[in-house]
Amino acid sequence: MNIAISNTSEKPIYQQLFEQISAQILKGELESGYSLPPIRQAATELRVSIITVKKAWEELERLGLIYTVTGKGCFVTDLSSDEMLQKRNEMIQKQMIIDTSYYKSFGLTIEEVIELLKDVY
Repeated sequence: MNIAISNTSEKPIYQQLFEQISAQILKGELESGYSLPPIRQAATELRVSIITVKKAWEELERLGLIYTVTGKGCFVTDLSSDEMLQKRNEMIQKQMIIDTSYYKSFGLTIEEVIELLKDVY
């Protein structure tokens, strides 16, 4: 598990954790059954609060990307390729709804958004 926290990012730290771990799971970098570090250990290593890590882990579990075994820890859920693709697309669409609203507030057309996206990508 490779995590890079930015204290200057506008995104909350728990969101950064959630996004990076979920991306690693959905890209297959963290395989089924992979054991996430305990919350206290992750908080210490990342130099963030326990509450921050707990919130990220809870969001991962809420989306079905990880599961908890009492007394043993949190593990990456065994997902089929189709399930991983579906979860990835759901997360992307959720973010796109937010982004699209922002672009519309500037009066951009879909064509303008696509051109800007091509430039950035």
